Amino acid sequence: MLSSGHVNVSAWGNIMAMIANVLVALVALLHIYFLILEMFLWTKPTGLKTFGNSLEKARDSAVLAANQGLYNGFLAIGLLWGLVHPVSGFGFQIKVFFLLCVIAAGVYGTVSVSRRILFVQAAPAALALILLYLS
Repeated sequence: MLSSGHVNVSAWGNIMAMIANVLVALVALLHIYFLILEMFLWTKPTGLKTFGNSLEKARDSAVLAANQGLYNGFLAIGLLWGLVHPVSGFGFQIKVFFLLCVIAAGVYGTVSVSRRILFVQAAPAALALILLYLS
């Protein structure tokens, strides 16, 4: 705060940007976790429990799950790219694009698979996107 009681807008923007970037990083980490679950743990006890699949169903859908995991990895890499890009304006655009992709995937998954996906995938990305715009 400034001595007159007003909030320093620049400092507030920096704090919001830092929080937004932490959320973007968390969304990226979630998608790396999804990649691991879908590509490597799909037919293992952790994958079976997470997705509520039988071993037979998991084996039958393992190739599709691995493909889905790969796409989740692309989302994670895109978000991380946006975080480390040396041109902040372009990094912002990259983060916005990939967050919108995550939200779209989350909404589609919510409609086609499970409402839980809205909270696990789309909501964190939407929150990160809102904070990114507020920064």
